[in-house]
Amino acid sequence: MNTAARTKTDDTPAGARQVLTFCLGPETYGVDILRVQEIRGWAPVTRIPHTPVQVLGVLNLRGSIVPIIDLRVQFKLDKAEFTPLTVIVVLSVKTPAGKREFGLVVDSVSDVVDIEAIDLKETPSLGSKVNGNFIQGLATVADRMLILLDVDELIRHDLQQVESAALASAA
Repeated sequence: MNTAARTKTDDTPAGARQVLTFCLGPETYGVDILRVQEIRGWAPVTRIPHTPVQVLGVLNLRGSIVPIIDLRVQFKLDKAEFTPLTVIVVLSVKTPAGKREFGLVVDSVSDVVDIEAIDLKETPSLGSKVNGNFIQGLATVADRMLILLDVDELIRHDLQQVESAALASAA
């Protein structure tokens, strides 16, 4: 492993950020560990009518209703069967109305790594038809490319659609 990304230790270098890494197919993604509320095994969800296809439904987590998004569907990847490794990563997301929790269904969780700010590379321009606003940057972790996600931007559009669907269902 290079110095850009080390497995989590008690002596995280100053200037480094800790990232939870997870897999979707062959790709590795990461989110800021400070946004992660919990990681739980896959559990069936309650489907809400008129929600976007990537919103699988909601879960009741300790009295809080949490929307669950399938990242494979969100990223237009091939559908995969849920396995014992499939997990829901519950994240704290900043919205205009304040903080909310969202769950992301991922194939598996890898580990927590330290990434130095200097080792985080900008996302290359992918053309005007590709919305890459939810990608904070790229880094190399153990000779693999890590795509670091901006969870607020990733969830922003889905949050608007979920709230619209909830209002339409209530009417």
